[in-house]
Amino acid sequence: LIPLHAPVDLFVCMAGGAFGGNRGLRPIPPEKGIFPLDHLHECDAEKKEYLGCLKSSSNKSEQCRHLSKKYLQCRMAKNLMAKQDMSELGFSGVKELDSTGDKNKESLDH
Repeated sequence: LIPLHAPVDLFVCMAGGAFGGNRGLRPIPPEKGIFPLDHLHECDAEKKEYLGCLKSSSNKSEQCRHLSKKYLQCRMAKNLMAKQDMSELGFSGVKELDSTGDKNKESLDH
């Protein structure tokens, strides 16, 4: 128990430290991994297309990489994540679908 005559600074210190208040440190945002949620559903079509592909391919993500790339490109175009070269995100050998719907991919076995 804290005595009633305890200094006010003790209460301020306890409130800030014990309950997650500002401790005088400025938070530093992470560089990657955290990005704004798509509150306006601007990339919902791409997300649903990708999730549908996963479902139809028994969750074999390799078969849906072209759609994952498309989703990330949408997020970058809508400023929902930082613009970055797709090769830096692991998509150097993934191409878009052609007009017939066949998936064209370069060999990832270089």
